[in-house]
Amino acid sequence: MVKNRLKLVIRDPGDLPVEDLEALLREHFDVTVLGPEDAPAANGDTSAVVISAGDVNGVSSGDAGALLDAIGEGVCLADTQGRAIWCNNWFATLSRSVRADLSVFCRETSRWFESNKSDRPRRFELNDRGAERIYDIEMSPVPVDQGEEARMALVVRDVTEARRHRQKLEALERAGTELIKLEREQLREMNMIERLALLERKIIKFAHDLLRFDNFTIWLKDEKSGRLECVMSRGLPAEIRGLQLHAEQENNGICGWVALHGRSYICNDTENDRLFLPGMANARSSLTVPLRLLDQVIGVMDIESAEPNAFSDQDRQFAELFARHVALALHMLDALVVERSATNQSACDRVEGELSGPLDDIIAETDAAIREVRAGDDDPEMIRHLTRIRDDVDAIRTRMRNVAAGPQTLLGIDRAMAVRERDPVLSGRRVLVADDEQKIRRVLGDVLRHRGCEVSVCADGGKAIEELERVARAELEPFDLIISDIKMPDRNGYEVFSAARKAMAEVPVILMTGFGYDPHHSIVRASQEGLRAVLFKPFQIERMVDEVRKALAEAQQTDA
Repeated sequence: MVKNRLKLVIRDPGDLPVEDLEALLREHFDVTVLGPEDAPAANGDTSAVVISAGDVNGVSSGDAGALLDAIGEGVCLADTQGRAIWCNNWFATLSRSVRADLSVFCRETSRWFESNKSDRPRRFELNDRGAERIYDIEMSPVPVDQGEEARMALVVRDVTEARRHRQKLEALERAGTELIKLEREQLREMNMIERLALLERKIIKFAHDLLRFDNFTIWLKDEKSGRLECVMSRGLPAEIRGLQLHAEQENNGICGWVALHGRSYICNDTENDRLFLPGMANARSSLTVPLRLLDQVIGVMDIESAEPNAFSDQDRQFAELFARHVALALHMLDALVVERSATNQSACDRVEGELSGPLDDIIAETDAAIREVRAGDDDPEMIRHLTRIRDDVDAIRTRMRNVAAGPQTLLGIDRAMAVRERDPVLSGRRVLVADDEQKIRRVLGDVLRHRGCEVSVCADGGKAIEELERVARAELEPFDLIISDIKMPDRNGYEVFSAARKAMAEVPVILMTGFGYDPHHSIVRASQEGLRAVLFKPFQIERMVDEVRKALAEAQQTDA
């Protein structure tokens, strides 16, 4: 439906260039000009606005000025030398330097119109650096009768906010490109921990520089449980990062509400908003936007301010755009890690398949040689050597299968299990091991026990946290070291780490993860809070023993 334009009737006193004014206003209004003797309304239309053209030398006044000021733009009728014949009040408020520049533009443009025989409007952009304003200028020649002095129509629009809005959008787009570019270009040069840490630094930098948000938190949603886990934060107390939040309507704060509904939420006054849960100290307002990946909400970004009413609808739009880039960067990071894990396992499977035939041939030839020796001279020494070759081939096949099994196994198990000597550094030290893979937790527990440790083994993160809390509550002898897998079905490695630090403040913690997979970004968060080491499965058992020895030795020196 076409919107009706305002009808404007100009009463001509008979001695002024009303036609010029009509040409200037026709862009915005349906204009009718009446002579001095005509009726006060055009064609009996009582909806038309009637103004009288009076002395328009300098700044206009009265009905005409009020009406033209209402359009929110500067309007001016000028001669070819840039001198104002008529202008509205909006135009008159422009600074002296801007009006001087407009006079220069007017003189140059009038010459261009004349030399090019053109009447098409020309547009310019003018910066008023003193007032930090940007103006869009449109100049057009005004039709005049032959012999009359040429005139120019000027329309000035303040486009400062529009330009700043566009510049910020462009800057956010560049920032988003940098977040994604980070993973593609630096994948080979950096390990997973370094990439995670660098991504976090970039997100914090862009959020601060472009959005001016000093305090914010990113929560990712677990697909199965709907739980929100804090993966990045700035300015948020440690106890808040450990809140148990879910994508639910009640008792989960604004973050839970946004994660559930997928809509942004501006809290103008935290003291009077029932959804708000305590976050940053002295927070008075907040802005929470969903992290979207296509149609799926994968988390939320929460921003808080110490000032009430700190966030506008424009802030919301910028935050939503930035959040889309953050969601994509986090998704790409996880996808790259998963791809790397799958590639490693596929490569191991291919190697095992390629070597399976030759290994089978070696075993067959060895068995045949053993039978011949026994049928002939029955040389025990030769049989011993041949049997050793056969056992080594079996060991090669077993180790290849262990590597191909990836995160479900460990390397060097047989050699490590054969060691039964008590290690002076490990002897008598209490260690808690948490892993949902039965074989891994059994092997780790047995290896450490053989070397003198007292080991408590837990089948998942929840049981590990319960054991930590039980020992602390009963004031039993604390653990000297915690070893925990990161990806477990109920409570993840970061939660075990946090519980350990809460129950036993200085206890060293070692986290494990399969092929570097860290879906909850536990490594970055724990590293910021004193994580001792990370082991990437499948790792050599002796590597784990070395890390345990280092951690216990350093803790002992600290206590001393």
